[in-house]
Amino acid sequence: MSDAAVRAPRSPSNARPALLNALQVGLPAIALLVMLAIIFSIRPAAMSYFGFHLLFKLSVPLVFAALAQMMVIMLGDIDLSNGAFVGLITCVTALYLRDAPALAALCYLVLIAAYAGFGLLIHSRQLPSIIVTLGMSFIWLGIAVILLPAPGGSAPAWLASFMSWQPPLMPLSIWLAALAALAGHLVISRSSYGVVLRGAGGNPRAVERAGWSVIGIRVAVYAAAGLLACLAGLTLTGLTTSGDANVAPAYTLLGVGAVILGGGAFTGGVVSPVGTVIGALTLSLAGSLLSFLQVPPTWQIGAQGVILFLVLAGRVLLSERAR
Repeated sequence: MSDAAVRAPRSPSNARPALLNALQVGLPAIALLVMLAIIFSIRPAAMSYFGFHLLFKLSVPLVFAALAQMMVIMLGDIDLSNGAFVGLITCVTALYLRDAPALAALCYLVLIAAYAGFGLLIHSRQLPSIIVTLGMSFIWLGIAVILLPAPGGSAPAWLASFMSWQPPLMPLSIWLAALAALAGHLVISRSSYGVVLRGAGGNPRAVERAGWSVIGIRVAVYAAAGLLACLAGLTLTGLTTSGDANVAPAYTLLGVGAVILGGGAFTGGVVSPVGTVIGALTLSLAGSLLSFLQVPPTWQIGAQGVILFLVLAGRVLLSERAR
């Protein structure tokens, strides 16, 4: 190929699909910015450090829960126990972490090992993940209710202080979301091991032929999902300062929505940590936007679904036009 051919400017016919693809990838971020613009137009005072703190404070647990869901979806599975597991972690944290930290740490390790264990069960017995995780959701909820039948307990002072800490430049929620997105991007999207992990979801036979243990990868990924869900429970306890078995059932479907909104696909191997974090922030902010628009609380869940549907419909439309 000649240099002239290499340096030839991109023709309009090639530039248009590239632009549409870029819009498709950036659509969740555009939706987030549009919602922020509407909120700032209604309440200009929200455009401040304290305003951002209030808007995104509750998004931190959802960000970690969505990343946990992303890890499972990366393998082509789905986790319906995510929200119940987060609720169980809040109960363990509120009951034990302040007075018996060693016991709390042991509980976390056992629960993460159990998470890895049902990843092993799904792979070794070729069971549908949707069935196994649905059953596990009832087990997590049952254990949580036994431990803490009613909301209560208390978060350690250091955890509550950390979640209310005000670092320089940006609120803690934005820092944590940015760090989580950066770490996920470096591990999943940029590292050679991340290629193997995504390959285990997209084409497991090819990964196995390359010498990797798919069952080992699956166990490791489920353990990582358990760890991220554990972080979601810890941060949620730090914000609410108590434990509640039923505090996070919505995280299951919101996490799935954040992953798909951020560019993930149920086919396995197609996920974006940065897109997932933006999707979680978008869904979290949607609740605040609807409150500013004075939408009744009973309508807010349905309205969040409409926002999710509109963004996903936009992605599908742009994808079809780019072909």
